[in-house]
Amino acid sequence: MQIRVPASSANLGPGFDSIGLAVNCYLELTVLEPAGEWFVDHDLPGLSHGASNLIVKAALAQVPDLAPHHLLMRSAIPVTHGLGSSSAAIVAGIELANQLAGLHLTKEEKVQRAAALEGHPDNVAPAIYGGLVVGTRLEDEFVVLPAPLPPVKLVAYVPPYSLQTAAARAALPNQLAFKEAVAASAVANTLVAALYSKRLDLVGKLLEADRFHEAARTSLVPELPRVRAVAHQVGAVATYLSGAGPTIMTLIKPARIPAFKNALQEAGLTAPLLELTVDRQGVTVSD
Repeated sequence: MQIRVPASSANLGPGFDSIGLAVNCYLELTVLEPAGEWFVDHDLPGLSHGASNLIVKAALAQVPDLAPHHLLMRSAIPVTHGLGSSSAAIVAGIELANQLAGLHLTKEEKVQRAAALEGHPDNVAPAIYGGLVVGTRLEDEFVVLPAPLPPVKLVAYVPPYSLQTAAARAALPNQLAFKEAVAASAVANTLVAALYSKRLDLVGKLLEADRFHEAARTSLVPELPRVRAVAHQVGAVATYLSGAGPTIMTLIKPARIPAFKNALQEAGLTAPLLELTVDRQGVTVSD
């Protein structure tokens, strides 16, 4: 059995902790034979091979007595780069428990469990549903809804350094003044309306009008304003900090991708690029 989970790009500017989309970069988990203890075969440095691996921990959080297996994990999702690597592991673990224990979870139930482990739904929900998802915590449950997708592709600029979520969170202010919070919330609300109205011109402007987190994190990801400036030069739709960073995501029409790549090189922005599309399936299981 193989479980495949897409990467995810969260926040989309002002949609802080509430908007995310799934992209076609994947964690693939092959479930092999039962074993005396959990063993996760992978080639990612610094990640556990045993029961403390996040995939196994997420599975055991669902079914504590789940029978140990030998697992093979291969992931193209950059770790600690703002593309939902930990969320993909959590979703894979929940799906692992779902399959091995015959839980028959619905997608909504998977989201509730994954978001409870992650703390918010902006990465786990698109990894489960696919596409673009908007969600929040409402009292003791998570509410998530699909949203329309802009007709664009994505180019991820992936700096070579990692950025731990804890460090990115520490850079944020402890509070916002009331008027600033109202203005920031209004931008996010209007972004969702623009997505549903399919107003791509407004989507681009609103994506770049965040007042929650990007300004505070620019010192950690100084390439953000430079990539955004280059994207403007070639007529891209918008550029935003993916998740906690350091990946910088640009929404762009396909015909303009070559010019964008050339302009980045000319500007001395030479980190790897990932040309991505939106994954519309979410987590899948195959024999």
